[in-house]
Amino acid sequence: MSNPDLHRAISMKPSPFHAHPRSERTSSPAPHHHLHLTDGSSTAVETCNHHADDHDPVARHVSRESDLERQSLPQYTPESDPYQLAAGLKPQNEIAQIRANTSRKRDGFGPITLNKSAYKARKLEKFYEAQNENIERLLKPVDDHRREAKEEEGSNHLKYRIAVIGSFVANISLAALQLFAAISSRSLSLFTTMADSLFDPLSNLTLILCARAVKRVDARKFPSGKARIETAGNISFCFIMITVSVVLIVESIREFATHKKTDNTNHFHLESVLAVCVAFATKFALFLYCWAIRNKYSQVRILWEDHRNDLFINGFGILTSVGGAKLRWWIDPMGACILSFLIIFLWSRTAYSEFQLLIGVSADTSMLQLITYISMTHSPLVKQIDTVRSYHSGPRLIVEVDIVMEAEESLQATHDIAEELQIKLESLPDVERAYVHVDYETSHAPEHFLKKEL
Repeated sequence: MSNPDLHRAISMKPSPFHAHPRSERTSSPAPHHHLHLTDGSSTAVETCNHHADDHDPVARHVSRESDLERQSLPQYTPESDPYQLAAGLKPQNEIAQIRANTSRKRDGFGPITLNKSAYKARKLEKFYEAQNENIERLLKPVDDHRREAKEEEGSNHLKYRIAVIGSFVANISLAALQLFAAISSRSLSLFTTMADSLFDPLSNLTLILCARAVKRVDARKFPSGKARIETAGNISFCFIMITVSVVLIVESIREFATHKKTDNTNHFHLESVLAVCVAFATKFALFLYCWAIRNKYSQVRILWEDHRNDLFINGFGILTSVGGAKLRWWIDPMGACILSFLIIFLWSRTAYSEFQLLIGVSADTSMLQLITYISMTHSPLVKQIDTVRSYHSGPRLIVEVDIVMEAEESLQATHDIAEELQIKLESLPDVERAYVHVDYETSHAPEHFLKKEL
């Protein structure tokens, strides 16, 4: 089962007003050591007998500087790395040697994608880089995951804040500018680009209002909170945008059917075209800025894709609007139809991602691996991991973990270990609630099964 593709959901889109951190949605190959999760759960994983503190062995991992600046492998102790995952780390000098071999194997014969030897070497290099990243992510303390999530949210990164806040301010300004262009020119193509740009700041407004509603929840009326209101609001927002596009398609068809002008072209409105050109140039500048840091911050990649789509829509809208004024009148309504169908497709895809969040799609494999590893290394009294599940409840995650302990263990020790693990899992970014169940064997059928009938 492949990782769920949720990066198109509005709930995963960065906003300068989000109060909770976002977790990274990128996937990476699983390491060869112990953890292989592909179906949203793991069953009966046996832990090793490591000598560690009863409370928080993971918190004693050594924090490190940026991986980009690290030239030697980090050092781990048997307590901080009981499963010896660090043995699978590839030294940077060996990865650099693979990179050098890749350059030599090109031999000047076309791009690297057409050279089979160089292509294989490049894939091998990427694999080792992803494996190193995956192992280091598993060995990273929970506190470091929380800190990095807050930093990625923009508390300590100026470039990230410029990308997020700059895009938000630009969307508000460009929406007003394109509203003027559409009304003054009465071009259906520009009305379509205006509708798309107008709903960018409105989507942020939806997130702001939903975030306020989540904070003002009545616990007696909504015991599990109202975090899913954000996803429900985004779904409604998607269908509003689709409805607007359908209305523009109907207007375009009506223009085709009722056009009785003797002129073969429409009226050319220079100010409107210039306004949309300014919007296009602004989006292009934001596109270039986000492109430069898209691999450093996962949330900026979402903004980059959004600006890329807006560039195509605005550029095509300008061409068809000018074409309707200079060449033939029907180019303008035809362009409006094409753009409206494209917008319907894009927002339908977004709505599908939001529905997945609302229904409860499984967390991605990297998150399941992290939850499993934290549970396995939580305490030496945890003998096995019976089951690990994690699934979305709106934009956040619900975690279910079944651990196995000795049947003779005291109730106090069992309770304390389970509660500490629950608190640790709930401190991970994007985890809303964690449930830890304690058992003494793994030969039984699962306690909770999928109900197919009432």
